[in-house]
Amino acid sequence: REENLEMLRLTVLLLSAPLAASWSVGVGAPRGLNRSPVAAVARVAAPARCAVSADDAPDEGTTFYADKLCDEVEEECEVPGDDEFTVAILGDLHLDPRKMEDYYTGRTHFEPIIEDAKSRGVNMGLVSLGDLGESKSVRPDETQELFAGTTECHELAAEFLSSFGLPYEVVGGNHDLEGIDEFKTDKENLDMYLRVHKKPHAQFKREIAEKTLLVGLGSTVFRDAKYTSHEVTVDDEQLAWFEDVVSSHKAEDGWKIFVFSHAPPIGSGLRVLQENHVVNGCCWLNHSGGASTRKFIELVREHRCIKAWFSGHFHLGQDYQDSITFPTIPREEGPYPNRGSCVFAQTSVMRAGTSRDKRQQSRLLRGNKDGFEICTVDHTAGGKVRLDATITYTDTNHEVGVYAHKHEELIGDGFVKVYSPTEGDECFVDYEDPDDLSLDPTQGQCASEETVSWWKMSCGRVLGMYDGRLIEYDPSTLAPLGLVVGADELNGRRVLVVGSGIESCEVETAVGMEGADCADTEGEEQAVLLVDDETGVVTVVQPNEDGSYWRKIVRNKMIRMKEKRREQAAAAYAEEVLANKEAQVVSTWGPYTSTVGTAKKTGVPGLVKKLRGDPSARSGPGGAPAPAEPRGSYAAPLQARGGVRSQSQKKCSPESRGHPAGRRSSRPTAPLPPP
Repeated sequence: REENLEMLRLTVLLLSAPLAASWSVGVGAPRGLNRSPVAAVARVAAPARCAVSADDAPDEGTTFYADKLCDEVEEECEVPGDDEFTVAILGDLHLDPRKMEDYYTGRTHFEPIIEDAKSRGVNMGLVSLGDLGESKSVRPDETQELFAGTTECHELAAEFLSSFGLPYEVVGGNHDLEGIDEFKTDKENLDMYLRVHKKPHAQFKREIAEKTLLVGLGSTVFRDAKYTSHEVTVDDEQLAWFEDVVSSHKAEDGWKIFVFSHAPPIGSGLRVLQENHVVNGCCWLNHSGGASTRKFIELVREHRCIKAWFSGHFHLGQDYQDSITFPTIPREEGPYPNRGSCVFAQTSVMRAGTSRDKRQQSRLLRGNKDGFEICTVDHTAGGKVRLDATITYTDTNHEVGVYAHKHEELIGDGFVKVYSPTEGDECFVDYEDPDDLSLDPTQGQCASEETVSWWKMSCGRVLGMYDGRLIEYDPSTLAPLGLVVGADELNGRRVLVVGSGIESCEVETAVGMEGADCADTEGEEQAVLLVDDETGVVTVVQPNEDGSYWRKIVRNKMIRMKEKRREQAAAAYAEEVLANKEAQVVSTWGPYTSTVGTAKKTGVPGLVKKLRGDPSARSGPGGAPAPAEPRGSYAAPLQARGGVRSQSQKKCSPESRGHPAGRRSSRPTAPLPPP
């Protein structure tokens, strides 16, 4: 078609760091040009196909190998090489025995794909990315026991996965050890999981084709989670094993490794949900693990044998461009992201009730010694197979990547409004004077849901405002780490960063604290302030003890479940014994304030609201009540600190609570590329 001619070939060769593999990125390459990871057969190639939209793309699934390997005229088929392979990849299943129709339908969509490959001798595999069961009771009239993580759940999952007629592999997700009523410990739960799925270890390694490995990493922690139980945790033993695998299978020796995990590693650049996984601190593998959080992307950068990494966890579809991220991007879209030779791919879900964007999709991976392609199996379109990306190897450390079609952005749906900082983008706020550690990220305006800006602290931490929240980002990848200040505290206030003056600090004279303010200091520190011009209150956003800012608010689910059940027992007592259905049930608390499983607010009840309504209130010794949550915020009236508001800063009126002034901190007019 005439309008598609311009999409035939758009390939940009990018300069990269000295250690980086060279990558070529394109959109909409024709079939005959870059679409050929499968070994060519001795016949005339098919005509070049112009790029089309995702909806109009032809079905690429059920007769793929028949078309490639067989000659209908001669009635002969080529024998595939030992390097040919196909892998069916299933995202979060969340099986519910009451709602199996979508799963059975999805399986029928894979049957002709599997038959096409198996009947011609192509190596086949099936990988499930975890979260196998529904995280709620499937018999609510009988029991409150969660289905996920139980023996019944994993037996159902094993039966379903085995029914595809292929040897299957599975990696544990954050719900797969959730059998908290059946098993007392994570080890007991994990032992059952391994036994039912006939796995010797939580990880797996399979050589599916010549010098081609499938490698999986599973989550092994739920009850013992330090913070949220929904963090996907790969233990130290697995991580050491993984490092040994990628170190001993070098790209220079021809090895290619495809990795599978429930959540992606930080630095993948995949689309995430800020209002869910970001604020709760469970986006990435080992999200709260510090050095282990970054270890995965560091291994990807170091070892070019890692060619692709598939993950689920987010319940988002495969129609967005950042559902697949290449190791590099065109220069005009941003700086080199440093993702080694690895393509990261998000995998959607099979059942309608588990999707966050109405997509029901699975992945298909096809490849050989020359490259691989990533496809979508669309379960809402009768199992239609759509080619999404083709990657061709030019040598052991160099690849060419091509997106096969344009991508969708559902403008107007709140959950797909995604922004992450990118080096050099227009939302970065820099220091005007390198010797002055003061910064005004909101440009004298009040923060709001429209404010978008980010900056670097002198300590190396990265903070930013987006969607009405203050967020911390990882300094190396600029991926979101977690919530610092929620909209309940942030909106309607100015945000300032000032030097703490610690180089010339006043020595504390309180008994036992002499000189503590000046201990172990390296240069001048900074303070992040929330300034409320209406009340004259300044709130200091204190970092955590480890220096990070993001709040580990959401706690271990097992603890929260027990607390909630105690409250339910109290309500039942009031109704049955006291004959009072309207009795109010309250709880006493330690450092926490609720059983809520999603972090939405950071304000401390009884402290922030009181101060905002009463300028004379104080916090600290002899002042307002201490925070009920371990936030570390400190609030004080504006006049208690000199020099906070400069002459150029205007009082923030209710009418000005919108976009911050200035180019550096305004919401971009066009979506920025993923990091």
